[in-house]
Amino acid sequence: MGLTTAVAGTLAMSPLTETARSASPPDPVEPVWVPLTKDIKTTRIGFGTGMRGRERRSDLTRLGDAKAIELIRFAYDQGIRLFDCADSYGTHDVVSLALRDKPRDSYVIVTKVLLRIGTMLPELERPDPGITVRRFLRELRTDYIDVVVIHCITDDNWTQHYAATMESLETLKREGLIRAHGISSHSGPGTELAAQTEWGDVVLVRLNSEGFSMDGSHDLVERVEEGVRVAKLAHDAGKGIIAMKIIGEGRMADDPEMRKKSTTFVSQLDCVDNMIVGFTEMEHITEFIANVNAAEKPAS
Repeated sequence: MGLTTAVAGTLAMSPLTETARSASPPDPVEPVWVPLTKDIKTTRIGFGTGMRGRERRSDLTRLGDAKAIELIRFAYDQGIRLFDCADSYGTHDVVSLALRDKPRDSYVIVTKVLLRIGTMLPELERPDPGITVRRFLRELRTDYIDVVVIHCITDDNWTQHYAATMESLETLKREGLIRAHGISSHSGPGTELAAQTEWGDVVLVRLNSEGFSMDGSHDLVERVEEGVRVAKLAHDAGKGIIAMKIIGEGRMADDPEMRKKSTTFVSQLDCVDNMIVGFTEMEHITEFIANVNAAEKPAS
């Protein structure tokens, strides 16, 4: 697959490789669509808007609307058509502004409802998704959202504790306000439970080659192995798998070879459908595209 075939994670990449730094912006390209669910196709690479996202702010919003919009539109022109948002990132409005003149069926939006009490949202109240998602629709200026997931699952018994939320999201799906639902998992057992559960179309999982910002064992090698194992279980159970933390939440920022290694590792996992990365510079986008293209280039 070439670029724009499609993965969440965060990318705070500096310094860039010399190739990415000196390259002129590539010409606009047509996206290559791959399945996420049986009903949704999107691109291999997705734009993550939640780098250091909490209390409705993120590194993207901190750039200011003009720069954020420029980045999103650049990514769109380079064939990236998957945009990952969340209530806690505060990026619904800027994403909708950036894509306001684009056909709605030309891109896919993922967003997240947060149930955990903490600092990721400024208020403590967590309304039912039947209320919250209707606000998201207004903020995103759309009639439907492609994927809504329960944010930051760390609970190994989440299907029991969030049963009412799951039913609410299922109702929104039946009503056509969302096309798919699932979880953003920060727990290996939580991902494994998703594999055993009929409910849910999509699972976001943390994956990179080094075990940075991932779940599980203190041993990083074991952590990577376990992350791949549970992602494969969920994928084999029919869930669409979106990988995040590919650049280790910025921990590979100063090492272009490590970034390339991790991108190659995740790109070549057959249990990963899509990857999302938090871009804050155009050069970050072109470097990641180049690394994915190199990783997925067919052997001659």
